[in-house]
Amino acid sequence: MYFPKDYEPMTLTALETYIKVKGHLPEVPSEKEVAQNGIELGEMNKILLKKIEELTLYLIKKEKRMENLERRLQKLEKINSNK
Repeated sequence: MYFPKDYEPMTLTALETYIKVKGHLPEVPSEKEVAQNGIELGEMNKILLKKIEELTLYLIKKEKRMENLERRLQKLEKINSNK
């Protein structure tokens, strides 16, 4: 799967809301749909790969945010220790 450079997965808040309402991830068939229609393994592998790649994008974004917060915290600690 390839994501365009400007691809943004839905926010985690929106994803949480979707899961609470629908009971499953977006684009992933529900348990009921699978029970009624079966599942095409090739298509499911494609969906799962996309979800793995989206998870990786979420982790990268969180890592960058955490690194930024750590830098800010270090600056604040340095300022505070100089007082």
